[in-house]
Amino acid sequence: MSVMNARRRPLIPRPRRRAASRTALAGAAALGMLGLTACGSGGTGGTGGGTGDGVNVVASFYPMQFLAEEIGGEHVSVSSLVEPGVEPHDLELSPRQTAELGEADLVVYLKGFQPAVDKAIEQSGVENVAEATSYTEPMEHGSGHREEHGDEHASEHEEGHGDGSHAEEGHGEEHAEEGHEGHDHGGEGAADPHVWLDPVRYAEVAEGVGDALAKADPDHADDYRKNADALAEKLQDLDADFREGLENRRTDTFITAHAAFGYLADRYGLHEESIAGLDPESEPSGARMKQLHRVAEEDDVDTVFFEAAAGERTAKTLADDLGLRTDVLDPVEGITDASPGDDYFEIMRANLQALRKALGAR
Repeated sequence: MSVMNARRRPLIPRPRRRAASRTALAGAAALGMLGLTACGSGGTGGTGGGTGDGVNVVASFYPMQFLAEEIGGEHVSVSSLVEPGVEPHDLELSPRQTAELGEADLVVYLKGFQPAVDKAIEQSGVENVAEATSYTEPMEHGSGHREEHGDEHASEHEEGHGDGSHAEEGHGEEHAEEGHEGHDHGGEGAADPHVWLDPVRYAEVAEGVGDALAKADPDHADDYRKNADALAEKLQDLDADFREGLENRRTDTFITAHAAFGYLADRYGLHEESIAGLDPESEPSGARMKQLHRVAEEDDVDTVFFEAAAGERTAKTLADDLGLRTDVLDPVEGITDASPGDDYFEIMRANLQALRKALGAR
């Protein structure tokens, strides 16, 4: 591989957060609550970068935290609103945490992924905000290979059950609704929020975060932009590795427990079929499981992917029914002991190897 896997760490140890330089005792109390409910002492939550006297950056969850730490380096102190092992979609913030956001020098977040964060940022009055999707073009909902493949299977289903009965019509409508739920993350027409799983778009977000840090801290603007360029280059190399690694594959289709990999599939010409939608623990209907049986057989799928943190039971049930194997495909929403790597690049390369095996790439 052309990119080093090792995490870049500042030379100076990272404290949990800056001392209460902006808020005195009241701010310290707010920080204490934040540490108990939204930040851990290691992993993705509550780790600060730099000397502790730098720019105070609050990140909404791990992919945003990773950008802030990599680009900010020794000039920033970064905290995450999500503690290790907590599902980021489920994050809820207290009024004190909302107030803490207002005292940040910069907030880095992804609009539409965590509704509580969106609302809190609106209420906080924070001056400097870096919103990820404002720096890249979101993928259209239902676009690309998934939609075409879904239409193809829908047509085959109609041809195979052409008696016109109301029962079959209802079954078809059920499939349509399941397909919508499986790829929707916030209502009809909503965009897939997992933009960081596309290295090319994630590089564009990195450049935007670099500009936002330069605005929040002009004294170190050159360093931020240099770091952002270096990170974007590493992400471009990761993209090249995915393109090369997924060549000469047996199939384009992969089955996942969670509809999180639309951006990745779109970038590399793949087709994702998901068991559940946004919630990895949601139970699919019998009709959806039957549809996945057909997809696996027709598209020569031999693997059902689940997430390290969730979704294993249903994925293994489907795999057992079909005589398929299971493997981990990680959406990189956070780092836990179960993650197949210690940072974004390590996990993405583990994902690449898992996909190569599942798709029969040579």
